[in-house]
Amino acid sequence: MTLGAGTPAYAGDPSYGGDEGDAQPAPPSSGNGSGGNSGSGTIGAHIQVSQSRTGGSSSPTAKATSANANWKPPVCWYEPMYTPDEYEEFIKSSYKGAREPAASYAKERADEDYHKGDKGLWWQVQFRNDSYTDACPVTPANWEIWVPPAQPKADPNQLTPKTLSELAYNSTKLPTPPVVLSPAPERLKVNLGTRVKLDGDFDRVWTTASINYKGVQMAATTVATPVALEVDAGTTDADPGTCTYNLVKGDNGYTVDSKDAACNITYRRSSGSGTYPFKASITWKVTWTASADPDGPAQQPGLPDGLSTYEQNVTVKEIQAVNR
Repeated sequence: MTLGAGTPAYAGDPSYGGDEGDAQPAPPSSGNGSGGNSGSGTIGAHIQVSQSRTGGSSSPTAKATSANANWKPPVCWYEPMYTPDEYEEFIKSSYKGAREPAASYAKERADEDYHKGDKGLWWQVQFRNDSYTDACPVTPANWEIWVPPAQPKADPNQLTPKTLSELAYNSTKLPTPPVVLSPAPERLKVNLGTRVKLDGDFDRVWTTASINYKGVQMAATTVATPVALEVDAGTTDADPGTCTYNLVKGDNGYTVDSKDAACNITYRRSSGSGTYPFKASITWKVTWTASADPDGPAQQPGLPDGLSTYEQNVTVKEIQAVNR
C-alpha cells in the first residue's frame, strides 16, 4: 500500500527485495499518475507540465511517438521533498511499528539525526506512473537521499533539466497530419496521380516541464518542429509505394503541396470492393532548452525525432471510358 503522494509505506511485496511477507518500503506514489500521458498536469510530486497550443488547432492530437524505438522516458528520479524537521516527522509517522527491513531503514535515518541543523533537503524517489512495471535503478535502501547546497557529486538519478526534457517529450501531444487528397479519398482513380496537401495552421509545438519547490527551481522545454511528410499508399500496387516531402515554412505555419512534386503516388490497380489503408506521417525535429523559453539555446545531448500519424481508407476505381 502507499499512504499518499510522495509517501512510502510498508509492503510485503517480494519484488522490492527481502523475503515475501517482510515489511518493506513500497514505492512512493507519483502524484496523480496521469501527467506523463496528458500533455499537462503534474508528474511525480511537484513537476508541472504544460504544452503550447498544438501545431494544428483543428487536427486531432495524440501522444508523440519516438522515431527511435529504443528510446524510453525516465522511470524514476529523485525530487526535493523534505526539510530535516519534516523528514523526521515523516519517518517517525510512516515507519512506526515497522518490521524488518523497514525498521532498520528508519533506524539508519534516526542515527543520522535526519541531518537536523544542516543546510539542505531530503530528496525522495518519484515514479513517472504508478504501474511500477519498469525497473527503477533506485533501490528501497535509498528511497531518500540527503542533498546539501554544495553537493560534491550529484546522484545519477537526481532530477536535472535533461530529465525534465525527457518527461516533457513523453508528455507532448502532436497534431495528426491534416492531409487533404485530390481527388477525394473515396474517388481516387487508377493511373491518375494523387495530390497531397497539408491544410490549415500547422506549426511547431513545445512542452515545458518545471519544478519550483523549497527553493529548487529548474525547467526544460522541448520544441517539436515539423520537417517532413511521408505518405504510404497502403498497397504494393502503387507507383511509388511511398513519397516523402520536405515541409516549408509559410505565412501560416509549415506546409506542403505535392502538385508539382517529382514524387506522387499513382495507384495501378483498383481497390475492388474494398479500400487501401493510406497513411500520412509527419516527422518532427525535437530540440530542448534548459529553461521555460522555447527559443532558448538548444542543449545536447538531443532528443529523438517525433512522429505523428494519420491513417484513412481510400477507394480506388478504374476510369470508365466509352469506345466509339
